[in-house]
Amino acid sequence: MTMNAIALASAPPAAMRRRLWIERFTGLGFVLPAFILLALTILLPLVVLLLLSVTNYEFGGVSADWLGFKNYAKALADPVIRRAVVNTLVYVAIVVPGGVFGALLIAILVQRRRKTRSLYEVIYFLPVTSTLIAMATVWQFLLHPSLGPVNAVLKWFGFGQIAFLSEPSTALATLAVIGIWQLLGFNMILFLAGLTAIPRDLYEAAEIDGCAGGIDRFLTITWPLLGPTTMFVIVTTMITAFKIFDTVAVMTRGGPIGSTEVLLYNIYLEGFQYFHTGYAAALTFIFLAFILVFSAVQTFALDKKVHY
Repeated sequence: MTMNAIALASAPPAAMRRRLWIERFTGLGFVLPAFILLALTILLPLVVLLLLSVTNYEFGGVSADWLGFKNYAKALADPVIRRAVVNTLVYVAIVVPGGVFGALLIAILVQRRRKTRSLYEVIYFLPVTSTLIAMATVWQFLLHPSLGPVNAVLKWFGFGQIAFLSEPSTALATLAVIGIWQLLGFNMILFLAGLTAIPRDLYEAAEIDGCAGGIDRFLTITWPLLGPTTMFVIVTTMITAFKIFDTVAVMTRGGPIGSTEVLLYNIYLEGFQYFHTGYAAALTFIFLAFILVFSAVQTFALDKKVHY
């Protein structure tokens, strides 16, 4: 028994109850600041957003009419929103595999370096530290149809000029490549941490048991033990991919012909360009629902296959 338990057992009933109440209120006192911060920064804005989503409130207005779920019905029937949802899902489908498996490959290659490992870590992590809006301007120059170095290299190899950001067939894929480029460094660091945590004794034991090839060691040891790291990287990469906005706003503004309009950019247009605040709030809840559903499905599906 602990000293507190002994003291409570030997104390009179009234004193024991008083001490229990003091301990409970002390615990609540420690929790209360964090709960207030959570309520003010997350819960209260969500409640306000929910109330706005069932009205026709417009930014700057002094009154609003109750609409119920008409904003949600309008969003589900709107062909522009449907196209934005499809574009968002296509973008996520490209970025998540590329950002996860590309980072894993780079992490494995970087881990094998001895003298230059730190240099490669810094080089690959630089895109994470840079401002994406500023880098989007750089990418616009690199991909310029006539002045960009990328098209100059393609022309040198005998290929024709490609308008990466001006053609509907290539614009979204180009933005996805930029998104992968931005995510590789952060995901690489996470995978490097996971690789470093794997005991070297397991590889030596596997080699003694006849698992000498690099691919065999990866499939039997590295990949299973990277399960928790991989699950975390997949979920965070998917959430980041769903939040695509900066590159669209700077580089394409939803064009050409709506081929790069994504859900978050449409929310921005409805809320801050057209001032349809109520409708934008409903779109925001739909956006949050997408993230929650996909994150939950991925977490529960992968958690059963992860070896902790």
